[in-house]
Amino acid sequence: MGFDSRCVILVRGKHLSFCQFWLYDIFATCKVRMEPAKKRKTSPMWEYFDQISHNKVKCLLCSRELGYSNNTSSMLRHYRAMHEMKEGHAGDAGGPAQGTRPTRKQDLDEALVNLIVKDTQPFSVVEDVGFRAFVALLDPNYVIPKRQAVKAMVEAKYALERSKAIADMQKVVAVSLTSDMWTSINMDAYLAVTCHFVDDNTRLNSVLLGVQQFPQTHTAENLARVKTSLMEEWGITDKVTCLVTDGAANMISCGKHLKLRHAICIAHTLNLIVKKSLDMTPVLSDIRAKSRKLVGFFRSSTLAKEKLVSVQRQMGRPTLKLLQEVETRWNSTYHMLQRLVDLREPVGAALASLNTDITTLTSAEFTTISGCLSLLSGFNDATIELSEEKNVSGSKVVPLLKMLEQMLQEEMAKTAEAVAKEMGEHLLRQLRERLHTLQSMSIMSLATLLDPRFKLIGFFSPSKAAEATKRLVAECGALIRTPEDVQPEENPSTSQPEQEIPGNKLWQKLDRTVKLSRKTKNPTADATVEVQRYLAEPNIGRLEDPLNYWQTQRHVYPNLYTLAVTFLCTPASSVPCERVFSKAGEVVSKKRNRLSPKSVEKILFLNKNQ
Repeated sequence: MGFDSRCVILVRGKHLSFCQFWLYDIFATCKVRMEPAKKRKTSPMWEYFDQISHNKVKCLLCSRELGYSNNTSSMLRHYRAMHEMKEGHAGDAGGPAQGTRPTRKQDLDEALVNLIVKDTQPFSVVEDVGFRAFVALLDPNYVIPKRQAVKAMVEAKYALERSKAIADMQKVVAVSLTSDMWTSINMDAYLAVTCHFVDDNTRLNSVLLGVQQFPQTHTAENLARVKTSLMEEWGITDKVTCLVTDGAANMISCGKHLKLRHAICIAHTLNLIVKKSLDMTPVLSDIRAKSRKLVGFFRSSTLAKEKLVSVQRQMGRPTLKLLQEVETRWNSTYHMLQRLVDLREPVGAALASLNTDITTLTSAEFTTISGCLSLLSGFNDATIELSEEKNVSGSKVVPLLKMLEQMLQEEMAKTAEAVAKEMGEHLLRQLRERLHTLQSMSIMSLATLLDPRFKLIGFFSPSKAAEATKRLVAECGALIRTPEDVQPEENPSTSQPEQEIPGNKLWQKLDRTVKLSRKTKNPTADATVEVQRYLAEPNIGRLEDPLNYWQTQRHVYPNLYTLAVTFLCTPASSVPCERVFSKAGEVVSKKRNRLSPKSVEKILFLNKNQ
């Protein structure tokens, strides 16, 4: 059968010749065969995303636009990082999570965030080849979030934990603050403020209020402005009972600007006392210089270091390293001298076999060191104990100073070493000059009285104990309000007029004076009874927790309980802030020196408060 090319056929509204139609039909058939059918969107992620163009999708939960390249990987990461961890959301939307029960993915993401925070790892650890291979071997089904998603999870956790902490702070009666400053490897100044309080369960807690970059000059006014902002932000402006800092002039002046009771860090004060006493003892200063040179030789020479290790092994002793003195910390001097005494024989043997002009300490010098160490050991123990953060420490200040003075007098009476006695006299004089005034400070004296381990026996003298007792009675009396005192102020319109006592005008003035004296003296009398009953009870053991005592006695001494949770939360030192900066040195490291100040604050907050 032949075909006429002039034959006309109507196709899609166009007139085509038969030949043109034949070619069109072949082309259409080939096109259908060459183009695969579009994939059906079967991933559950399409319940939360809408495709807005050939290379972009939009999240239906937060309206964020993501890149799309024919797979749902980016959509899955976004959902898991931003929406899956929200309680109830995934279950309500019919997603992978059911109700509020965490999924394995959520548990693993939480563990990853904790790893970043607790171990101060950089966000980029999730991109490290070795880390990804290790996780893939542990759980091949776990999709490691990208760095941006991990950062978002840290920020979400920070916001959640911070809101919980703020809610807890609203329930407390009183708080104390510690503050310090630090400079990072990037030469950025930071100001840290920590808060200490007794919670509803009568347990001592602490919260990091903030670690803020401080580019302005370190004046008292600027410091006070930042701290005021933090107190307002956390809602504790009217609850702060004390501010503990080092003895820097700007920190002390800052407390005056804030109109807060200020206490100088006892650890810093002890450091100054011992350093000055050491420097005032010339013979000991020469021994310290010789010791530093000796330690430096063994720490800088590989041959000497290996020889010292070898000698210790030959003697059957544990291998220990010599410790070098740090100029800013007196206890480093104590540890350096103590270690030299411990390694006296190995150091001497090692030096004898080495070709060096470095000489070990003489027998007389070792005797001098031993005598001085017996005096310094108490200061080392006091520094450690007063730097505690998890236990009540403010109430220990006055009793520990009393024990330090007694220990110095006893040790000086026992030693025959002249240099040790000279140093002991300097220590005793510095201790009395700087710290005897502390037992007159209301914050420290009241904390000592309210600690059932110490009470009156914690003071240097009976007169100081009597003064502290009067202050405690006054504080307790201020908390007591009788109905007669409160009624006229609370509802003056319903108060009844005073009944006049029958009699002539001659006695009216005296009668009014008697009524007034009864109103003013009753709270004081009640406070005196409560305080005397408490002080008459036997002290609890020194190793017992004073807060456990107050938890059991809160209904027996209700007013004193309120004062106890107010004053016993004050730490003895600002070491809690120093610990924050020790961790900050790990956070702002060479590997993560591009972290923003806000990220630094969030990581440190989670690290301390979790």
